[in-house]
Amino acid sequence: MNFVILFGPLAVGKMTVGQELEKITDLKLFHSHVTIEIILPYFDMKSPSFKKLVREFRIKMFEEVAKSDLAGLIFTYVWGLDSKNDCDFINTIVEIFEQENATVCYAELEASTKERLVRNTSPNRLKYKPSKNNLKASKKELLETDRKYTLNSQGNEFSNKNHLKINNTKLNANKVAKIIKERFNL
Repeated sequence: MNFVILFGPLAVGKMTVGQELEKITDLKLFHSHVTIEIILPYFDMKSPSFKKLVREFRIKMFEEVAKSDLAGLIFTYVWGLDSKNDCDFINTIVEIFEQENATVCYAELEASTKERLVRNTSPNRLKYKPSKNNLKASKKELLETDRKYTLNSQGNEFSNKNHLKINNTKLNANKVAKIIKERFNL
């Protein structure tokens, strides 16, 4: 089994690349907004209940997938590399898969802020992420998150990991998916 953590800043193209990667592999896509959009109608994103439910739902999903006969999973995540909570969460989910002898692959995407602001309004993003339909709020969140967190690796944080970093500012999602598939032998 392969577990691909597809991470990077907001609107970098994680879900879209994940959709393309799902098409050309036997892996299933579990993009982060699957859980967000289910819980958001009931609890505000900043509330403890929201955070708890999103985390618990994801953990349960990962535990079931890791023990299943699926070929693997693609999970998209905005990972604050300087956030202890985010790093602890990633360590927890990696451990779930490693305990089942899965191969963990870290696929990191980066793109210019200018390009991400354009992608932030794409029809595919808005279709699968209704919470992003308030474009003014979504743009503000993108820029604030960029200022608040380190969302791309800066050096050798992943030197001992099965890691690939791609600047996809000028690459389409299909090309990026093919690069990921080839690099990790998916």
